[in-house]
Amino acid sequence: MAMRAMVGAFRKRSFANRSLSTRTLILAEHEGGSVKASSLSAVEAAKFLGEDNSVSLLLAGSGPSLEEAASHAASCHPSISQVLLADSDKFTYPLAEPWAKLVHVVQQKGRYSHIIAGSGSFGKNILPRAAALLDVSPITDVTEISGSHLFVRPIYAGNALCTVRYTGSDPCLLTIRSTSFPSGSITSRSDSNAALIEKVDLSTFSEDDTIGKSKYISLSSQDTERPDLGNARVVITGGRALKSAENFTMIEKLAEKLGAAVGATRAAVDAGYVPNELQVGQTGKIVAPELYMAFGVSGAIQHLAGMRDSKVIVAVNKDADAPIFQVADYGIVGDLFEVIPELLEKLPDKK
Repeated sequence: MAMRAMVGAFRKRSFANRSLSTRTLILAEHEGGSVKASSLSAVEAAKFLGEDNSVSLLLAGSGPSLEEAASHAASCHPSISQVLLADSDKFTYPLAEPWAKLVHVVQQKGRYSHIIAGSGSFGKNILPRAAALLDVSPITDVTEISGSHLFVRPIYAGNALCTVRYTGSDPCLLTIRSTSFPSGSITSRSDSNAALIEKVDLSTFSEDDTIGKSKYISLSSQDTERPDLGNARVVITGGRALKSAENFTMIEKLAEKLGAAVGATRAAVDAGYVPNELQVGQTGKIVAPELYMAFGVSGAIQHLAGMRDSKVIVAVNKDADAPIFQVADYGIVGDLFEVIPELLEKLPDKK
């Protein structure tokens, strides 16, 4: 069981700089005209900050998809009271420099007590720079909210849980693990009861020397009908023991049979078997599916940090002493090149 430590995030400013009311700003990701599930998890997390919490969702981008995402955001969650829309070509791609500047501009007007983003690449990219502009210390990878300024986050690759009390000035910046705040099935609001959509005044948005220091190159993703790795109910993961990219196709075939997402260890990614977007672990994606199946995964501490919260863990490994068996609910000591073909033969095709 993970240990708990109590630490304080002390700042030189006094409590007098804090707002008495709770007003939360969610930095939201959108794709294809819809708000991503990780951003809805951030909305769920905001509910734990206090009962009288006004939640605003910040969307940025350009074009018709942004308008569609705003309409979706206004009606997708009952806790959202306002949708802020920053429509500009500067935000066509989610680069840290313009987004951090946008957060600073919005905070100057809104005076939010909390700003939350998911702990994915989007939030990890933007929040540190925004925190620097606002001169506050962010708290990252929050897995539990015990009060408006009391949070729990994992340390030492998830082997210990640290309780952090934020004593700085507003806003309190957080990234949250979406697996710890599942959005689940949320009742959509009717159009007549939708949240207010308001455009952000960008007249004070000035481009300083930091804007333009990074640029968007391209986005590469797998063209597949498999569910998203971060939100899948079932995840099938392969390790370096698969020995080649050709052999890794066995994992993909099994995933297709089960309607599952495909994951991989860092060793498998580094060996070139699969792209790094499929990496599960401390430096990859954090997952918590209902079923996690690991084939040829030894169970390095960095990998366990990304999947230890899975509901049921099944492990297949030739080494009976592999660390993965210490966290597995079910384990098979055997050759994956024998076990996977047998599963493929006996499991019915997905309907």
